Amino acid sequence: MTRLLKNMMMGTAALALSAVAASAETMVIATFSDPTPMNAVRATDAFEKATGWTIEWRVFNSGTDVIAAMASGDVKVAELGSSPLAIAASQGVDLQMFMLSYAIGESESLIARNESGIASIEDLKGKRVAVPVGSTAHYSLMGAIAHAGMAEADVTIMSMPPDQIAAAWDQGTIDAAFIWPPVQTQILETGTRIVGANQTAEWGYPTFNAWVVNTEFAAENLTAMAEFAKVMDAANQAYLADPAAWTADNASVMAIADLTGAGADQIPEILKGYTFIPLADQVGDTWLGNAASVMKSTAEFLKTAGRIDAVADDYSPFVNTAIAAEALK
Repeated sequence: MTRLLKNMMMGTAALALSAVAASAETMVIATFSDPTPMNAVRATDAFEKATGWTIEWRVFNSGTDVIAAMASGDVKVAELGSSPLAIAASQGVDLQMFMLSYAIGESESLIARNESGIASIEDLKGKRVAVPVGSTAHYSLMGAIAHAGMAEADVTIMSMPPDQIAAAWDQGTIDAAFIWPPVQTQILETGTRIVGANQTAEWGYPTFNAWVVNTEFAAENLTAMAEFAKVMDAANQAYLADPAAWTADNASVMAIADLTGAGADQIPEILKGYTFIPLADQVGDTWLGNAASVMKSTAEFLKTAGRIDAVADDYSPFVNTAIAAEALK
């Protein structure tokens, strides 16, 4: 009995140590360099305090890289564009969308070099257009090309991450790019906006950035995920409460500039290109309630364009409404 009791105590101690180690494990969260209100809060310890996590914010250049990180299990929570989300879901990557980061407007746009001769989408024919392939910007670009009655083969699409787009623009090796800030802001100095994602959305190609989570992790960490969602929502609400206050010398704007590399003087205008939606408004039929349908229509377009091989019958397993519901209690 003494030996049995000792073994039980040792086992209990081992389990306790294991639990402590698990709680101390660093949580890797994937995000992008978008100059959004979330980054002002990321500069503080608000997310860590709310969730109890030790967080490593890992910045990725593209949704393709985020998908790989999620599929490997290295990342449990991530920001992901609607087009890569549809790709990941179609490939069966174990993730669920639980809230929007923002709806994409002119924050992603087609910019043409001033000397390129491009004044309309139709003028892209035969031109070199850079875009991160597989991104929401790529989906918007394909939608714009289709809307103009052109084929993708009519345009030389060059797959590049944002930093390479900036370099290629400076070298004059591309004629146009469909991209987001801060690179978009940089190339607009010598380029012209032809169309934004707000317009391609009206043509039937809506895009947004979402927050996604590993399915099993979400089920096991509902309370922490809800706290994460609350902090994210509060960040957006702080901006929505008084957008005019977010000037270049605003403390939040300067924090965003420090984290993202965007110029503080540019951020107020960049923020106007995003549509931030309160979490309470996301839980209805327009956003989370319609997310599975948007994923499927996006996937169907991507399959037609030859970007994915198959479309799932049902994308509802890739949407999680429990986290938002818990956060709003």
